[in-house]
Amino acid sequence: MNETAPQTVLLDAKTIAQILPHRYPFLLVDRIVHLDLENNLIIGQKNVTHNEHFFVGHFPDAPIMPGVLILEALAQAGGILVHQKLKTEKIAVLLTVNNAKFRTPVTPGDVLLLHVTGQHISFKSGKVLAKALVNEQVVVEAEISFALVDKKQL
Repeated sequence: MNETAPQTVLLDAKTIAQILPHRYPFLLVDRIVHLDLENNLIIGQKNVTHNEHFFVGHFPDAPIMPGVLILEALAQAGGILVHQKLKTEKIAVLLTVNNAKFRTPVTPGDVLLLHVTGQHISFKSGKVLAKALVNEQVVVEAEISFALVDKKQL
C-alpha cells in the first residue's frame, strides 16, 4: 500500500465530528484513509483549500498554512486513533509537542496526509509520533503527548 496516496475513506467528516469535539474552523481532519489498530497507525487527510479562513491573514500575498495548525491536525488524528483503539468517550487533550520540525510550507491546493503512530496509549495518557506529508514529502514532524479527560471536565 502506498501510504502517501489517498486511499478509500474509512471515516468520513461526519463520523470524525462524532468522535472529536472540534467544529469549524478548528476541525482539521477531513477523512481517515488508513487505520491499523494492531500497529497503532492512522493516516488522516486534510485538503488545504484557498478558502481556508487562516489564509486571509497569514501571508495573504503568499499564503501558507500556519505550522501550529498542521500540528493541531496531527494531534486530532492522534485523538481519533486513541478513540478507535480504546473505544473510549474520553477526549485527548494536548499536553506537549516535542521535537517539532517544519520542513516545507503547505499552500492552497496541497493534500496533507497525517501519519500518526501511537508509541504509548492508555486510558490516562498517550504519546504519538506524527508526520504530515504532501506529495510523499515530509512537511512537518513532531512527538505529541496528551492526557485523556472526561468530556464533563472540559
